[in-house]
Amino acid sequence: MQTIFKNHIYVGMIPFLPQDRNALTHSLIDIDFSSDTIFYMPNKNRVKKKKKPHPIVDYFFYLLMRIAAIFVQIPGPDTSVRIARKLGSLLYLIYHRGRRRAIENLRLSFPDKNSHWLEHTAKRSFEHITMLAFDVLRTSRLIRPSTWHRYIEFGNMSEPLRLILQGRGVIMVTGHYGNFEILGYAMATFGLESYSIARPIDNPYINDYLLGVRQKNGQTIIDKKGATDMMLDILESGATLSFIADQNAGRKGVFVDFFGRKASTYKSIGLLAMEYNLPIVVGYCRRLNDRYQFRIGMTRIIKPSDWHDKPDPLKWITAEYTTAIEQFVREDPEQYWWLHRRWKSRPREERKTANG
Repeated sequence: MQTIFKNHIYVGMIPFLPQDRNALTHSLIDIDFSSDTIFYMPNKNRVKKKKKPHPIVDYFFYLLMRIAAIFVQIPGPDTSVRIARKLGSLLYLIYHRGRRRAIENLRLSFPDKNSHWLEHTAKRSFEHITMLAFDVLRTSRLIRPSTWHRYIEFGNMSEPLRLILQGRGVIMVTGHYGNFEILGYAMATFGLESYSIARPIDNPYINDYLLGVRQKNGQTIIDKKGATDMMLDILESGATLSFIADQNAGRKGVFVDFFGRKASTYKSIGLLAMEYNLPIVVGYCRRLNDRYQFRIGMTRIIKPSDWHDKPDPLKWITAEYTTAIEQFVREDPEQYWWLHRRWKSRPREERKTANG
């Protein structure tokens, strides 16, 4: 498949976007960019303490990671996945706080399930996290124009692809589910100009190595420093924007239902969709049968005509794509990252009740 997609940027959350370009540039003076999240933070009275460099320690951990990466490459992809599963099971046993959080999140999200199901699903969630980590170290060697069809199948993606090829802009949304990294690799493999804005890892040796791995197939990783102008240029060109949209947005987020509980969700996706009149595609990349096999699919397309008559379009849009994420998670809950603090922030009325 040689289709070339243009103008794509992969970013996280952008809680505030003024309409005026100059206003936006001045508002983004101090941003903490990461591969998943872009947080708006006013620069007022904020002093960031720099970590003292430890080159010897950093290089030691870099060597450990390189040795691990070599061992990951030795077995076949499915054998590597099985090894990752065992390490995920081990992580589940030793990471007590994360295990408790995952089980509690599952208990509140699936109140009808028994303790055996909750513990099993939580353990499987840890396994999928370590499987993804192993995938990252070898995907650039496996997902290529001549080989991608061995590992990836597509579901109902014809309409999203049609929208992308129109070149008028699309917002694509997913969650911490399955192997979301494969989405970027697949797009780059098909000739897509794929951009990610990322905060560099504190260890410079590991950061440079992983940067090379992620960019090997054509993705472009943009350092957070000086990213604002480039990001705005891409937005103004009618880009396709991809978001990981299931992170806690704090007290100022939009609170919408997610598995029966209010979850704080960033306003950025809805604001961008409303400002640029863009459709929102909610999709996923699901692992198949615990192998290095994936299915890319879509659960919902939200079009501008859908929200124009809503009394509160921002909240409606946010609730709709959050429900669509919940839909694909329910289809296979084991692949979701249940150790996330998705419900950490609570609505004002709940805080008032809790405080008496």
